[in-house]
Amino acid sequence: MRKHRVWAKGACTLLAAVVAAGLLAGCYTVPETGRKALILIPESQELAMGLSAYNEAKSQTAISTNTAYVSQVNRVGTRISAVTGFDHYEWEFTTFEAPDTINAWCLPGGKIAFYTGIMPLCANDAGVATVMAHEIGHAVARHGAERVSLGLILLAGQAAVAVATKDEERKNREMIMAAYGVGTTLFVSLPYSRKQEYEADRIGLMLMAKAGYDPREAVVFWQRMMAFSEARGGKPPEFLSTHPTDDKRIRQLQQYMPQAMEYYYEATGLTPPRTSVTTPPPSASGLQSAPILRTGSGE
Repeated sequence: MRKHRVWAKGACTLLAAVVAAGLLAGCYTVPETGRKALILIPESQELAMGLSAYNEAKSQTAISTNTAYVSQVNRVGTRISAVTGFDHYEWEFTTFEAPDTINAWCLPGGKIAFYTGIMPLCANDAGVATVMAHEIGHAVARHGAERVSLGLILLAGQAAVAVATKDEERKNREMIMAAYGVGTTLFVSLPYSRKQEYEADRIGLMLMAKAGYDPREAVVFWQRMMAFSEARGGKPPEFLSTHPTDDKRIRQLQQYMPQAMEYYYEATGLTPPRTSVTTPPPSASGLQSAPILRTGSGE
């Protein structure tokens, strides 16, 4: 009898949140794009869930002792996080020792992880900045909370049962880790929608530019990642497995490049050249002439 009362209380709580969805729709405006997002989860709860999930991830994965990688991730992360405007986030950067894992993610509250497997493909600070800014883009857009909110609406009954269990805290951690693309042996990451991926690309491009990293390097990075995928027989690494993998991603980056370059010149004090701002950066080490790789429809 008591179990039924507990379940009913959890169900009522969840249903109340679902009903409130109609009132909260469009309550969050995504930075940079201005898109209105349905977010049912209070930010304070989202941050608490992110911290809990982050601590669990650190307890399950070895921390890297590669001082060069650790310093690079911290250096780039500090610069980019400083221009986000999210000063209430307690930014933290962790480099995990996982040479076979090509991945990175950012949880609510600015909890960021890079796996050592992705570092060689980043190649330089600008490459790290591309990945870092993209993942931060997901976090500041609150894409994970948006996905969890949708899940609460679509799976209200099942979620109500989960809320009523003794494992509520663990399930919350699993939900937020999955929603933010944290894939480990314990959790199955959920793919972001293409709309969210493109949005994170756009936000990330602006953030890296505002932090003083040449945004044209983002195109070079994605070409490098796609070439790596092709070399593996077309199978994308973890970092690309749920992402758009064709030239549409690069075309969008090129579309917003003029605006990003304005931020870049403002941040660095450099004088814009007379040539097109979308030309590849001189630091691309020969990759600037690499063709755009077409690996799928992107639809």
